[in-house]
Order: sequence, then C-alpha cells, then structure tokens
Amino acid sequence: MKNVAAYIRVSTDGQLGDEKYGLEAQRAEIVKYCEKNDMNIIKWFSDEGESGAKVRPGFDEIIYGDVFNPPIEAVVVAKSDRVARDINVYFYYQGYLKIRKEIDLISVTEDFGQFGVFAEALKVFTMTCAKIERDNINRRTSAGRLLKAQKGGYSGGRPPFGYRVDSGRLVVVPEEAETVKKVFQMKGKEGKTYKEIVDYLNSQGLKNRSGTAFSISTVQVIYENKKTYEGFYRYGKDGEWVKGVHEPILKEEVE
Repeated sequence: MKNVAAYIRVSTDGQLGDEKYGLEAQRAEIVKYCEKNDMNIIKWFSDEGESGAKVRPGFDEIIYGDVFNPPIEAVVVAKSDRVARDINVYFYYQGYLKIRKEIDLISVTEDFGQFGVFAEALKVFTMTCAKIERDNINRRTSAGRLLKAQKGGYSGGRPPFGYRVDSGRLVVVPEEAETVKKVFQMKGKEGKTYKEIVDYLNSQGLKNRSGTAFSISTVQVIYENKKTYEGFYRYGKDGEWVKGVHEPILKEEVE
C-alpha cells in the first residue's frame, strides 16, 4: 500500500458549499480513488477560499515544508487545476516534487498514467485548456472593467486616500477628504515643501490609512492624484482620463 497525502482547494467562497468541486466533493473523489488504487491517506492539506494565483499556505506546506518520501510517496488532488491552471506553474510543482522530494503528483480526474506513452501529451493538453479558460475569464473581466472605467466608474484597485469603496463606487471619506484639501492648499497655494506638509500633518496627530504617521511618499501620491480629486477617473496608468461618477473632493480649481 502506498502512503500518500491529499490536497483540496477552493478558490472562492461560493465553492465552500456544495458546488461540484467544493471541499467535500474533492475529498470524496480522492478517498474513492485511493481506496480503489490501494493508497493510504496519511495526511490532508487544504486551502479554503484561496485563489490559485495567490499564496496558498496548505500547498506551500507540501512544497516547502516537512513533507518527504518516506513516508509520503505521492500527493493526490481531485483535479489538476486545484494545483495550478498555469501550465508552467503546474509543471514546476510536479517537477519540484519529483526531483527534490521523489514524490509523485496524481490527479484523480485526469488519471494520466492509464494512457501510457500519451500521458504527458494528455496532461499538457488538459493544462492548456485550463490556461485558455483562465485567460478568457481574465480577458472578459478586464474588458468589463475597461468599459466601466470609460464611463467614469470605479473599476477596482486600491481606492485613493480620501475615498472608500461602497457598492462598487468611490465614496468620500470626510475626515480623509479634509486632509487631502489641506495637502493641496499647502502645496498648491502656499508653496510648502512635502516635508513641511508632512511635519504639519503629523504635528496635528493625523494618520494615514494604515494608522501610521504620514510620510513624504504618501503625501506625494496624494498630490500627484489631483485629477481624481477633481472628479476625473482612469483605469490603469495608461488609461484615458474621463469624467468620473464619484464626488470630487477638490470642487474648486487648485493651482
């Protein structure tokens, strides 16, 4: 009997329920496969609500933690895209486990081993399909955000100081907005340096969004984001400025 570890992952909160590839569904498939193939699961690893493109503590423990052969001879997953949709990343992990730890990576849904000499070709094909699917999702998402941005709507990313996101829109944060106005008054009208502005803000006990003292770089970012505060919006550094749907903080022209 081969000793193995099992890995399950869902990438969205919705998959935490009863969807096809939810945690319990993956667990059941893995258990069934291991019983059929005389494998003994000695440890489970999981990542709940983690995107495949982000850091995954559970899987990282397998790759970089104290998981070795012996006793673990293979890692079993319900589907190959639970490891990664990107082909290069998937094969990196497969090769890393095999070369560094002498551990096989087995996908229950795509049991490539049964196809003999065609196994690697089928594996590449399957991962290519998963990559195309991911690319298409990203393309549709980007297109939707771009269209929204072209109409002046908030399209994602960290909101600038002075605003928060509410129901997909930028909304003014009054206390932060006053700080923004003060920065533009001191820099644009009074000609103060960034250091003088920082010293003033900190002397008043004001804090930046993270709750720490203001720095020159923070104030500089605020001042260089003037068009947003005047009521304009653009998506990305290369996007075109358009009239935004959010309330401007700088309602009067600032020199």
